[in-house]
Formats: sequence, C-alpha cells, structure tokens
Amino acid sequence: MSENIKERIEKEIEDARSACDVSGSNSQECAAAWDAVEELQAEASHQRDKGTDRTSLETYCDNNPEADECRVYDT
Repeated sequence: MSENIKERIEKEIEDARSACDVSGSNSQECAAAWDAVEELQAEASHQRDKGTDRTSLETYCDNNPEADECRVYDT
C-alpha cells in the first residue's frame, strides 16, 4: 500500500471524526465521512491484493501449513 493512500486514509479519518463532532454521530455528514474512509480502505485493500495472483490452495496453505494438502516432499 502506498504512503499516499495511507496519508489519505488518515486525513479522511480525521475529517470524519471532526464531522461527527460538529454534526453529531447520527448525522448524514458523519455517515458520509465514514463512508469515504471505508471506500479508501477498500481501495487500499484492492491495491494490496492486485499484486498477488495466489491460488486458493496457496492461500489455504499459508493459513494451514500443517494440513496434509500443504506438505512438501523432497525428491
């Protein structure tokens, strides 16, 4: 994830907190501000995942290295 998007997320979080403080936590402004944060976080996640073309088995084995399906044998 690039530093630029991290900085944008941090700024949006500050803006969202400010909007909620000013308008109230149940206001449309507050909700819209947090929606903007969520959209940036989703974009950051998408950028992280974009560079990895992992198979479902590779992902499974990363999370379950002890599984039989993930054993690696020397030949």
